[in-house]
Amino acid sequence: MKRIDNKELDLRVEVIAEVAGYLWERGWAERNGGNISINVTELCAAEAAALPALDGPYVLPKALPHIAGGCFLVTGTGRRMRYVASRPLENIALIRVAADGASYEIVADEAVRPTSELPAHLSIHDYLAGVGRPERAVVHTHPIELIAMTHNPAFLDKDVLTRLLWSMIPETRAFCPKGLGIVPYTLPGSQLLADRTIDLLDEYDVVMWTKHGALAVGTDLIEAFDQIDVLSKSARIYESARSMGFVPTGMSDAEMQELKEAFGL
Repeated sequence: MKRIDNKELDLRVEVIAEVAGYLWERGWAERNGGNISINVTELCAAEAAALPALDGPYVLPKALPHIAGGCFLVTGTGRRMRYVASRPLENIALIRVAADGASYEIVADEAVRPTSELPAHLSIHDYLAGVGRPERAVVHTHPIELIAMTHNPAFLDKDVLTRLLWSMIPETRAFCPKGLGIVPYTLPGSQLLADRTIDLLDEYDVVMWTKHGALAVGTDLIEAFDQIDVLSKSARIYESARSMGFVPTGMSDAEMQELKEAFGL
């Protein structure tokens, strides 16, 4: 980034641009839909601490003690993923959380205001840091077929959608062994949405926000993206079969158990 000479930080910006391009190409990022954040505290905390703020401070809905003093790359509010991909430095903010965890400031590159989903992102990062988990990246996006499935009440009971998606193709059972958790419809950008998401993070690979989108965490951004991409492929297989006029049989319970035992899932 222009205000910090840090090659590792620049690489994270490049990966954000790469994944933003994938989200746009798949039709998962209409207008300014979706958002991305990466905890880069380990890469640039000292450098970010020395920078004067470009904007802020902005008070957070609640104090986040486990990421106090941390810094994060975050896509901007109202910014299109297609432009994050092509012009990342104009559409990504580097923010610094205050020492008391109660507010944040924008420190690079321009005064780009972070995504409106920032409370959810930072609350998730705070939770991950607090319990010692290794994930540093969070991605939220709008995968079409998965969102469509959440409009069917029959799919919203616990683990119904997980089992259906697992059964579509063996790789989904292998690559998403914990499956998909469902958050009931909750106001976007709210602290309640963040809290409900956190409640499911240990139990599932991906959290689905009913009628809204999907969220995943990963040790890096590619890992988080891949989790959603794998489940979306299963949803497309299901949709394709239904559009051909039949209900797909899916893998049987015995076949999925065999897969689980063979790969130690």
